[in-house]
Amino acid sequence: MINLEHLAELIKQRNAIALQITDIIGRPAQIGHIGEHIAAEIFGIELAESVVHKGSDGVFRSGPLAGRSVNIKWYAKKENILDIREDALPDYYLVMTGPQTEVMTSRGEARLWCIEFVFLFDVQSLLPALKARGVQIGLATSVAKETWNRAKIYPAQNNKALILTGGQILQLRLFGIRLLCA
Repeated sequence: MINLEHLAELIKQRNAIALQITDIIGRPAQIGHIGEHIAAEIFGIELAESVVHKGSDGVFRSGPLAGRSVNIKWYAKKENILDIREDALPDYYLVMTGPQTEVMTSRGEARLWCIEFVFLFDVQSLLPALKARGVQIGLATSVAKETWNRAKIYPAQNNKALILTGGQILQLRLFGIRLLCA
């Protein structure tokens, strides 16, 4: 019974924090909505009015990708999978992830919300590469490690399509696991 009471207290605390997050982002405090808000702030993305906008979450406001549509993903772990809807494709996928994992089970894992990596995938090149490999496109699409590596914009800048500023790097570091778990 003590564990259940303690769990109930922790859930109350989590709910209080969720209400505060909702006040900040104007949407439910779920990892996807929070990720969209963070990405919009850091990368200058104008989010779509509707959270169910087909194919993309918004468009880049300025820079080399100005006017291009983007679907934002935030995954607690980097598992080399990407949710892709072939019937509603954006120009880019901007994917923020927590640490790399090789573990196939989530048992005992907390899946903390942090940003250790950011990737930018150009759909015009991503989709043909996936199809050439015979990959099934859809939820949990398997993307090769080398494709993830080429798309990386943080912490290493492998993809030069969107060069990060020093300010953007500092903002992303705010969400790193070392700072969020200190």
